[in-house]
Amino acid sequence: MLIGVPKEIKSDEYRVGMIPAGVDELVRRGQRVLIERGAGLGSGLTDEQYADAGAELVNTAADVYSQADLIVKVKEPQASEWPLLRPGQLVFTYFHFAASEELTRNILATGCTAVAYETLRGRTGDLPCLTPMSEIAGRMSIQEGAKYLERPQLGRGILLAGVPGVAPAHITILGGGVVGKNAARIAAGFQADVVILDVNVERLRYLEDIMPPNVNTIFSDRLNIREQLRLADLVIGAVLVEGARAPRLVSREDLSLMKPGAVIIDVAVDQGGCIETTRPTTHSNPTYIVDHVVHYCVANMPGAVGRTSTYALCNVTLPYVVRLATQGLAAACASDPGFVHAVNTHGGQITNQAVADTFGLPYQPLMLAGV
Repeated sequence: MLIGVPKEIKSDEYRVGMIPAGVDELVRRGQRVLIERGAGLGSGLTDEQYADAGAELVNTAADVYSQADLIVKVKEPQASEWPLLRPGQLVFTYFHFAASEELTRNILATGCTAVAYETLRGRTGDLPCLTPMSEIAGRMSIQEGAKYLERPQLGRGILLAGVPGVAPAHITILGGGVVGKNAARIAAGFQADVVILDVNVERLRYLEDIMPPNVNTIFSDRLNIREQLRLADLVIGAVLVEGARAPRLVSREDLSLMKPGAVIIDVAVDQGGCIETTRPTTHSNPTYIVDHVVHYCVANMPGAVGRTSTYALCNVTLPYVVRLATQGLAAACASDPGFVHAVNTHGGQITNQAVADTFGLPYQPLMLAGV
């Protein structure tokens, strides 16, 4: 199979879909790998490193898309890339369809097969390709929150740790999954006052056991969320429903409960956001203010730390790329049911129930769609 890796073109995106070690692994297995020139520079990877690993370098994204059977990316294809996709082509990347009906309909129109990192399931039901980026985004959420709480950034002028005689910041984390856990650990290290809310009591028990004393857990219901908004200097949106749009836990009206200059970091923006006032932003223009509350809603947070993120991502995606390349989609799905969950579109049909339900579009089980 011919595998293609284009340069990412989303705003402020510095990751790349494959590292030279991945190229080497595939080439040694008899596969060909096309790399667009300059694709790895944002992650500190040179064309020479890819060539030494056995990649064939091409000049443009069109060269990659027109030839490759399997496209390996990081972010969802952008509008300028949609015309380059073709029926039957496999595209393995983050899609986050639930955040954009426009993206969903345009990918359907191409006829390509969208294999989404974020819905690929591991043997234990985990989300192995989503986990490393969630870890990074969770950790980044606190450092970004700390920055935007500073007064020059129009925040409240709060130091997360406080100082002797002055209370630390109060941080509310909505969701106790991978993002929430990593955010809490970093926030605890800053000596902030941290509360995690979740609807899963068993998860709260687990978090209570592993977290330091300055992290507390509260069951997530409407009243508790509103009370936490009153207290919070920094709110982290860390809610995930696999494949579906994130539930909206905070309404526009709720912002009136928050302190002027408080900060919201909505990590769930990739899935539409868990705050009603969330809209995607970029690293170049990351924040906006609604009702005196600073919103940071960058839709590709890990892209800012491209080298760390690229290596963390490729460490987990490479085994799946190898299976797709050496076995093909049908055999990969037959040998690993987790792949079935990852296939979101195939042959112009939606093959993921959550995505179909999000937009009220027809759902076609994958086995009936020709695989």
